[in-house]
Amino acid sequence: MFGSLGKLIERQIKKAQAEGQLQGLEGEGAPLPDRSGEAQGDPVIAAGHRIMAQAGVLPEEFDIKKQLDAARKEFAALTDNQDRRAAMKKIADLEMRYNMARDARRAFMR
Repeated sequence: MFGSLGKLIERQIKKAQAEGQLQGLEGEGAPLPDRSGEAQGDPVIAAGHRIMAQAGVLPEEFDIKKQLDAARKEFAALTDNQDRRAAMKKIADLEMRYNMARDARRAFMR
């Protein structure tokens, strides 16, 4: 079964090459990206993240994590107690949202 499927795939690739459909593709001539870190994780999740990244879409938790990191840096620079309290409240809210988004993704992937 796989032998005939492999032959079919090879024929399709050769046909596409002959028709020039494999010319001028994004990344042509460039080395493949290093994805050695993905070998340790789940290949399905890694493929999903790669597809989302190529489409310019990231999971919500990634965006929240960036906001959280920025809020922590901002907090470190503050000296006024009222400003620090407001920043701490913002950090706590972002941490809660981050944990909820991360847990929701993990629950969905199970």
